Amino acid sequence: MRIYESSEDYLEAVLMLQEKNGQVRSIDIANELNFSKPSVSIAMKKLRENGYIEMDGSSLITLTDAGMEIAARIYERHRILTQLLLALGVSAENARVDACRIEHDLSDESWQKIKAYTLTHFS
Repeated sequence: MRIYESSEDYLEAVLMLQEKNGQVRSIDIANELNFSKPSVSIAMKKLRENGYIEMDGSSLITLTDAGMEIAARIYERHRILTQLLLALGVSAENARVDACRIEHDLSDESWQKIKAYTLTHFS
């Protein structure tokens, strides 16, 4: 099944917030991404229906294995692309924003080359 960029962004946000706060609710995602609570609720419903997240009785969101796989892939791309752009002298804000744009559209081949280069030269 094809997963869309917006879904990847939501899954990445869940992972980032879990690492940061230990738990995640829809309101945390809305605040992190600066989206409305209703928009996030609709997205979480779709992600839940497609098996990428689970929600417990307290509305805590956790990633399923499938969701974690996607979130970890996108988050790794984001971190490494940001690191590369910063090393090239891009401002922190532009590096973060541009990495978010690039992370979704790279081919696996280009990603693997960028990752290997960055880890060799900037780690």
